[in-house]
Amino acid sequence: MLVSLFVCPLCQSPLQPALDTWRCDGSLNSKQTVHTFDVARQGYVNLLPVQQKKSKAPGDSQASIEARKRFLNRGHYKKLQALIGQTMGQLLAQREPVATSHNMPVNWLDVGCGEGYYTQAMAQMGSDTVVTIDALIAADISKPALVELAKESKAAGRLWYQKNTDNTDKATAIYPLVTSAAHLPLRAHSMTGISSIFSPILPKAFAEVLTDNGYLIIAKPDEGHLASMREALFDSVREHDSDKFLQELAPYFTLMNTYRVSAEMSLSADDLADLMTMTPYAYRAKSEKRQALVATVEKEAFRTEARFVVYVLQRALVK
Repeated sequence: MLVSLFVCPLCQSPLQPALDTWRCDGSLNSKQTVHTFDVARQGYVNLLPVQQKKSKAPGDSQASIEARKRFLNRGHYKKLQALIGQTMGQLLAQREPVATSHNMPVNWLDVGCGEGYYTQAMAQMGSDTVVTIDALIAADISKPALVELAKESKAAGRLWYQKNTDNTDKATAIYPLVTSAAHLPLRAHSMTGISSIFSPILPKAFAEVLTDNGYLIIAKPDEGHLASMREALFDSVREHDSDKFLQELAPYFTLMNTYRVSAEMSLSADDLADLMTMTPYAYRAKSEKRQALVATVEKEAFRTEARFVVYVLQRALVK
């Protein structure tokens, strides 16, 4: 299964995972060159070629990652995490009879996974239900984020090389990959599903790696998300246009369901500072506005509401 799941980001030849170094077989490049990619000590693999980078250190910064970890670990977005897990479980349960009868592995891609708050919940869901996710690909362009995800996965015994190869271990294997969402190093039509949580939406790239009738789960901020916070930070507030990308997805995907979830939050000064740091508001808002907002929270907790919309789509069959 895993021999042909990955492809080389340089020449698209089949890429073979191994404990120390991943190697492609060079079969699809004219010089038959074998490309190698070392496994980092934390357990992630960097499959982002220099030519695919738009900056020296693309993706989220270390400060943003640390702020998000603190904020999410306090449970503020727990309802969204639970909804995504529940939705995935229902989709995979529907597919389970077909997958079992055809001996098909369940491979899931969490694109733009960050430090892995939602990824780890997906892996736990797989071990808690009758549905097993065989390979959970955690992909992000930020190397610092993948370092955090890989370390936590390793501590939990979920890294790809920690899974037994005798087919008796039903735990989900996590593959942390530094890669571009626009150039996914995955074999065509190899993914059962994709999740994109506050991450880029690339209809064609997603459709290319999904199986027939494969699933796509998208989570976005909904109308009114963090409204009181944005009103305090900006002179004029532009509302979230959550479904503007659905038209772009239409040629490749069919919308199955739309879910909404919200959570009232009472935030301390530390909570609020972390929330601003993990969002684009950290650099879009004026410094004096941010400082004034934090100052008000020192007297009493700041109340705001998180609102999310989750879209469930299915890959349309090519006619």
